[in-house]
Amino acid sequence: MERVKHKAILVMAYPSGLPVSEVARLKVADIDGKHKMLHIKASEGRKDRYSLLSETALEILRGYWCQYQPPNWLFPGAKPDSHIHTGSIQKIFSNACQKAGIQKQLSVHSLRHCFATHLLEDGTGIRYIQELLGHKKLETTEIYTHVSTRNISRIQSPSEKLDLKR
Repeated sequence: MERVKHKAILVMAYPSGLPVSEVARLKVADIDGKHKMLHIKASEGRKDRYSLLSETALEILRGYWCQYQPPNWLFPGAKPDSHIHTGSIQKIFSNACQKAGIQKQLSVHSLRHCFATHLLEDGTGIRYIQELLGHKKLETTEIYTHVSTRNISRIQSPSEKLDLKR
């Protein structure tokens, strides 16, 4: 039974690019299954924003909700009327890494970096990524995005569109 909850918790971090504190503070009402969006309230900078909710994440959340039916916090904590502790989420993530045979020391925040990097590699504009991550400054978003040499080699020079042989 815990496995379903742990999977639901982890599936909210990578596909949505959420920091661990936002995963912990999600409420049931923040899930917009119809539009496949998450409403993140009072995020970084005390600003509300929306993030992505993948179809796969939504299916896993529905399975989780059917089993647990949390009334307020999506992932309730040990105490009544409290959300799960970020340390508990980190422990769940560390256990999952260990079970997967991942040797490298990672944190849940690594998933946020991967989210941003993969969006960039797939051609998503940096301004959209900035909005999804909830950053005020573009420079903050750039820290999360590592340019891969694989993608640099795909870029065509603007001169390729010109007929320079004339």
